[in-house]
Amino acid sequence: MVGYDPGSQGAALSSSEAAVAGSAAGMVTRALVSPFDVLKIRFQLQIERLSSRRPEGKYRGLFQASRCIRSEEGLSAFWKGHIPAQLLSICYGAVQFASFEFLTEMVHKSTSYDSQTSGVHFVCGGLAACSATVFCQPLDTLRTRFAAQGEPKVYRNLRHAVSTMWRSEGTLTFYRGLSPMLVAVFPYAGLQFFFYNVFKKLLAPPPKAGNSGGPSLICGSGAGMISKTLTYPFDLFKKRLQVGGFEAARAHFGQVSSSTACFIVLENRAEMIAQFCFFCYSFVSF
Repeated sequence: MVGYDPGSQGAALSSSEAAVAGSAAGMVTRALVSPFDVLKIRFQLQIERLSSRRPEGKYRGLFQASRCIRSEEGLSAFWKGHIPAQLLSICYGAVQFASFEFLTEMVHKSTSYDSQTSGVHFVCGGLAACSATVFCQPLDTLRTRFAAQGEPKVYRNLRHAVSTMWRSEGTLTFYRGLSPMLVAVFPYAGLQFFFYNVFKKLLAPPPKAGNSGGPSLICGSGAGMISKTLTYPFDLFKKRLQVGGFEAARAHFGQVSSSTACFIVLENRAEMIAQFCFFCYSFVSF
């Protein structure tokens, strides 16, 4: 996740090697964090407040939701949509890492900028994530639908979900939520690569020390936490849009929202989006 480094030609990864590494990393990570992702999606789609003191919706907190899902749907519910999620992780990681390596190498060879600066990592990381998002959006929509459905299931398997959505909602339904995701993913991935590069320089080991995975884990975790926190509202918009037309399957979870309402929210927040993107650009430029 360091991009093209002209100072380490002997150990530099090619775009294809970066794609394989990114796919493998995404596959392992997705398998480990899938239960938390299912909980996050359920929380995002619940309109009622999440509160244990003043309960309004089906889910009131992390532990209560975990117990509720396990008792009603079984332990396997925490891995609902795992197949499209794994395909998403593999494809997204491959496209993002390969694009990032290609873009940083192109910047180094075609411009006067240093490919290892944080500003270059911000721009290249954002562009790489945008390309991966467009390529993998159908898988993301499928993964959200599977994680959102309770019992009885609306979609029996991946083939049934694709054919049902294709016939009843059309091709464009696989790209629901793409607009807010593209708005969010550029600053999200850009900031992730940016802060990773900053933390990597701050935590760089002494020249004679061995190169362990500890600093990379800390840098990646810190960068991901900061970037996800800053861009989280857009992920919420995306999830609400992806289940548009899927309201009947969500009825027993509580209130449901229509995709039209989400579009109204996005329209009313247009100025906020523009200001946020300008802030990200100004932050990196500074």
